[in-house]
Amino acid sequence: MNNLTHEQIERICERQLFHLPYFRGMLRAVEQSLYEQIELAEPIYDVGAGDGHFAWALFDGQVVVGLDPWWQPLQEAEARKTYPLLVQAEGQAAPLEAEKFGSAISNSVLEHIAGVQPVLNEVARVLRPGGAFYFTVPNQRFRTQLWGMKILKRFGLGFLSERYSRFFNKISRHINLDPPQVWIDRLTTAGFDTVEYRHYFPEKALHILERGHAAGLPNLLWKKLFGKWVLFPSRKNPFIHFDRAVRLVEDPFDDNGTCTFYIARRSS
Repeated sequence: MNNLTHEQIERICERQLFHLPYFRGMLRAVEQSLYEQIELAEPIYDVGAGDGHFAWALFDGQVVVGLDPWWQPLQEAEARKTYPLLVQAEGQAAPLEAEKFGSAISNSVLEHIAGVQPVLNEVARVLRPGGAFYFTVPNQRFRTQLWGMKILKRFGLGFLSERYSRFFNKISRHINLDPPQVWIDRLTTAGFDTVEYRHYFPEKALHILERGHAAGLPNLLWKKLFGKWVLFPSRKNPFIHFDRAVRLVEDPFDDNGTCTFYIARRSS
């Protein structure tokens, strides 16, 4: 992985924090920085393109094919003019040619998919020999290291902490919050030969993200009224905490991080 310059990191933070609620933009900035350190072989397959914001922030002229099952976000992705091709389909039945792609990415998507194994099988099918699949997911610590759980235990309400964890992950639509060995087994079954991983997003950052779900309610109002998550996209905006995000992106990895970045390769 290639090191990023300070200017590159600031650009990443601008593209995320100026367009998303802070708690989400902070996480996406870290994740974008991980992909920015890698040379992605083209064409690139983006599993779970969504509204296309992440691809818009990350890519600059690369040949990228985006897939998503939902029509409305794909319309937003189309308007961003990032993808030469967008496909509406389920990830387990991608209407794409075998061994077509040089690399594939999936950013914070696979944790939401019940029965994720067929999706991984399809990614392996459409990758060329020697191709790599890069993806991010929250891991098992997302269930146990939540700020709300710690607060409940501190006030002697430990019996409610597990309920809180289930509630928070339910509203986050998390299904697969698994340790590396579970993902390695899935990827091996799909046909990948080697798997590397690094944990990122430390516990303190998770707590900021967690509390941000409530603090970010005004952003939802701006989105409904004006079509923008952020009305004042400036480093001087006190609600953006730009410098704090930059520091996190500069040093994202943590052995006890609450999210994991995977690199799975097919043999050549």
